Amino acid sequence: MITSVTLEAAATPTAPALVLRPWCVEDVAALVEASPDPGLAGEDDGLSWVRAQERGWVAGVRFGFAVLEEGRGAAPARLVGNVVLKEVASGKASAEVGYWTAAKARGRGVAPRALEALTAWSLEAFRADGLERLELLHQVDNPASCRVAAKCGYAYDRTLASAPPAYPLDGHLHVRRAAA
Repeated sequence: MITSVTLEAAATPTAPALVLRPWCVEDVAALVEASPDPGLAGEDDGLSWVRAQERGWVAGVRFGFAVLEEGRGAAPARLVGNVVLKEVASGKASAEVGYWTAAKARGRGVAPRALEALTAWSLEAFRADGLERLELLHQVDNPASCRVAAKCGYAYDRTLASAPPAYPLDGHLHVRRAAA
C-alpha cells in the first residue's frame, strides 16, 4: 500500500523546480485561491476536496498531488497546480491521469513537467499490479491540454462523444503506454 510519495520535476532555465506531494489540510487556502474549479469557492469546499484526496490515497485508488513551485531564496514554495492518477486497481491494465494549472502559473511548463513526473512514477509504481497504459481525457475546446499530452508522449487515440451533464462537449482521449 502506498501511503505517501513526493515527486520532483527539475528546474528549467526559465522556471523553478516543482515538488509534487499529497494534498494536506494546510493547502486549503492556497487551493481555493488557485483552483480553476468554481465548485471550490470557499474554505469548506476546499477542505472537503482535500479530504477526498486523502481518502483516495488511503483507499489506494486515487493519488492526487499538490504541485508546488520551489521558492526562490527565502520565499516559500507556492501552489501552482494539481496532478492525479485515478481509477487504479490491481489487475487493471489502464488508469487515468488528470491535471490543472493555476492561472498565474500557466505558460511556464508546469503541466507538462508535473504530468511527466506523475507518469513516470505511475508506470513504475503500478507495473507489478498490471498497469500498462495511462489515459488522459479533455474536452475538445481545450487545445492547451492537447499540447500538454503531446509534449508528454500521450498519443491522440480518438474523440469521445459528449455525455451531458458531466461532459457537455466531445472529448479527446490520449494514451501513453508503458515501455516494453
